[in-house]
Amino acid sequence: MKRWGDSPFDALLPPETVLNQVEMAVIVCDRFSNVIYGNSFARQLFGFGGDDVIGHSILSLGIAEEDHEQATELARHVLKGGVWEGTFCNQRADGTTVYTRAHAVPLRHPSGAVDGIVIFAREALRSNQREQDRYGLLERIGERLAGSLELETTLRRVSEILVPQFADHCIIDLFSGDRLYRRVARHAGGWEPPPGTWAEIGEPVHYPPDHFNSKAMSRRDAVLVEDMLTHRFHAPSEASQRLGDAIGITSVISAPLLVRGELLGVMSMALSNISKRPDPHYDGFDRDLLGAIASRVALAIDNALLFEEERETALAFQKHLLPGDRPPRLDGLQIAWRYEPARPLESHGHGIQTQVGGDWYDVIPLSAGRVGVVIGDVEGRGARAAAVMGQLRAALRAFAQDDKSPGDILRKLDEWVRTMTRPERMRSGWNSDDLVRPPLVSCTYFVYDAWSRVLEFANAGHDPPLLVVDGDVSELTFESEGAMLGVRAPGMGGEILFNEETAELKPGSTLVLYTDGLIDRRPKENGEYYSREEARELVRAAVAEVGRRDVETIAEAAYDAVQGDIDDDVAIVVIRTSPEELAVAERTFPAEPIMVSEARRMAADAFASWEMLDEQAELACLLVSEVVTNVVLHATATPAPRRELVLDGGPPLVQFNEDDWNLGPDFDTPAEVALGRRESPIKEFRLRLRRGADAIWVEVFDADMRLPRIRSAGETDEGGRGLYLVDQLASRWGARPTSAGKAVWFELPLTPGT
Repeated sequence: MKRWGDSPFDALLPPETVLNQVEMAVIVCDRFSNVIYGNSFARQLFGFGGDDVIGHSILSLGIAEEDHEQATELARHVLKGGVWEGTFCNQRADGTTVYTRAHAVPLRHPSGAVDGIVIFAREALRSNQREQDRYGLLERIGERLAGSLELETTLRRVSEILVPQFADHCIIDLFSGDRLYRRVARHAGGWEPPPGTWAEIGEPVHYPPDHFNSKAMSRRDAVLVEDMLTHRFHAPSEASQRLGDAIGITSVISAPLLVRGELLGVMSMALSNISKRPDPHYDGFDRDLLGAIASRVALAIDNALLFEEERETALAFQKHLLPGDRPPRLDGLQIAWRYEPARPLESHGHGIQTQVGGDWYDVIPLSAGRVGVVIGDVEGRGARAAAVMGQLRAALRAFAQDDKSPGDILRKLDEWVRTMTRPERMRSGWNSDDLVRPPLVSCTYFVYDAWSRVLEFANAGHDPPLLVVDGDVSELTFESEGAMLGVRAPGMGGEILFNEETAELKPGSTLVLYTDGLIDRRPKENGEYYSREEARELVRAAVAEVGRRDVETIAEAAYDAVQGDIDDDVAIVVIRTSPEELAVAERTFPAEPIMVSEARRMAADAFASWEMLDEQAELACLLVSEVVTNVVLHATATPAPRRELVLDGGPPLVQFNEDDWNLGPDFDTPAEVALGRRESPIKEFRLRLRRGADAIWVEVFDADMRLPRIRSAGETDEGGRGLYLVDQLASRWGARPTSAGKAVWFELPLTPGT
């Protein structure tokens, strides 16, 4: 009897010859999971040529990133002497996807030690173990479909799973209302149907009653056409029919997309002659498989549709709390802004909570053409953060109309944020821990005067903006970073200071304001994250490259500067100052009644030089007279200065008003005898006129701290009607405190063309 090894064919049958005849991939790896051998079928299955992967990690076989952990588990288990079996998703070199069923065993030395790993692999569902593989593959498909809640991503993943491993053509049509629309059309080998033949993405499609897709939807069950040559169907159009015949469609499976009894649409797979397969026909097993896949696909599509509906509702809620898509037209400024919510990331696991956040911004027209600009970020994300953001924006707009300084505005806003603490009643009663702390908010508030080019601002823990001057990019210097709003809870001592700072912006300067979502937790290609400084440098470089271009381009460049999905909302506001000086006229007058006519004459000359229409100039001069008269009357009628008791040139001992010594008309007040009188300062007012593109502003400054108010004048009263005229004839008017007194202002619109 002959033993193995005694055959004369031993020399003709080396192991390489035998392994290359096996229709199964054989991969051998060393103890470090590096490939040291692969037979010819492995090259065909995994799509690599020659010795491309020899000496490289097993991951070089195209194992999908989602399966890297599974590959690590395979190596760990087998090197301990165990046997491992499972399904992998592999990306071939040509970009196609193949699912493989792998069986791994230890590679043992004659001594019994494990020297490496031997992996036997085949294409899933193309073997005698199709029933066993079916469950593993359906599980993998379910996992992959569950990885996204976005409809387009879900549909793309479905087509990637089916083409080209199971089909040459994958078509998915979904209902929108009562009509069916093409949503997915994926074909093997990069083939695309000629225009005008098969329906394109987004186009409506109608199937004849005897079409296999119509039958699948009416029967609500998968339909199998094993051999298209023996079954003829009416196609949606003659061109569609001719194309199907030309590419040689051999077999089709159509399955309805049903979820909770509702028909969402239909999906179909087809085999044709555009690829070579051992058996280009489907069978009953394939029909059952596609029916099972279709049920999972329908559930994934339904979840994606529900999620997108919730997402659109949430985003609409948030965007309606923010300014509109187009910034307002303001004198001396070019403005662009961009807001992008965080996309849903698989790693978040918070569903709709990842979609809305608390990033906010606003541009607020103030008195006399000045502009308030704010950008900020509410801590956290979700509906509460978005609601807080909306309330903050509304509160800031209301506070800004008082024309207070940026520091005062932030102080009021901080006080308002601190009142947002609310108690939660627990079942056990009240507890000191039941108070929900105020939200933490970072923001910076700017006030810009385009005529003087002065920028006033105060900061509350927000990142400084980028400043672009003559193409050079730097950061606007913040001497004080400031504490975030809400950081001081109720009952805590101390005072939060928001220091006011000023800067003068050169003509054509650009400010790039942004929230931390632009630079925070942005992923690199290797899976690590950019540090905040690295991301900030990328933004600086991108802005510097386009710094001389328009503000929209700068906003886009800043947003695209750091690659990778954003982990948080992003708000960007870009403002650029005018390169030209704006029209302004200004003069100081003594606060005397005779100066009213002088102020009116100055205004008339300025309006004439600005080529205003006569009727507009006359109306403006009338209102100038009323406002100046009001200021002069009150400036000359201010209370008498306080007197000081002085002895022998020493410091004052007593302070009092002469009203305190009202002894009657026959007596001199002691002030005439015993008091030294301080000289009253000369009363003055300053008139400032500004012209914008669509309006003029008139401001009158004086040292009186009292703000004017409209009086109800009687029929016989000689005065009290000036501010009433201003209120009725001006488009807006008001008064704001200044460091030296107050400013009374009004605005008049200009007729287009003036």
